[in-house]
Amino acid sequence: MNNNLPKNKQLGMTFIEVLVALFILATGVLGAVAMQATVKKGSFDAMQRSLASALAQDIVERMRNNDATALAGYMKTNYGVALDAVPAKRCNTPATVCDAAEMITNDTYEWEAVLMGADVYHGLNKTGGLVGGRACISNTLQAITVVISWQGRTSISDAKKVNGCGTAGDKRRQVIVEAFIN
Repeated sequence: MNNNLPKNKQLGMTFIEVLVALFILATGVLGAVAMQATVKKGSFDAMQRSLASALAQDIVERMRNNDATALAGYMKTNYGVALDAVPAKRCNTPATVCDAAEMITNDTYEWEAVLMGADVYHGLNKTGGLVGGRACISNTLQAITVVISWQGRTSISDAKKVNGCGTAGDKRRQVIVEAFIN
């Protein structure tokens, strides 16, 4: 037998080194999980803001495509509270001829359905739209203001309540779009 090896030479890792390595690994994994949760919340809030912006632009374009003298039909401060009944005359095919008032009824019904998520279902549950979405549209000398409010997932300072739109609270978010329609 060869007994020439020094007695104090270590061959392998000690138990303490293994525990320290496991602690560092566990801390890293927990940090990654926490970061993933934060990213998911941020992604959801960004998706909600994107939807609100698209909805605001959509209703402005619907107003521009209709008769400018009929803009008063779009002005409402309680979109999203309760969905109106389906219009008797649907203006959703090229063969259907509708006047300005009928177009307003259809436009506001379809737009509010998207705002509230009434157009997307998972089973019997509505799964689309904005969380607690509310909208207000006002007109001052053909200057249209569309305010869309919704509830975010994290608390921030409350958004300024414009035109009495939305429920006050530290989770309220708003998108405000102003446009001119002639």
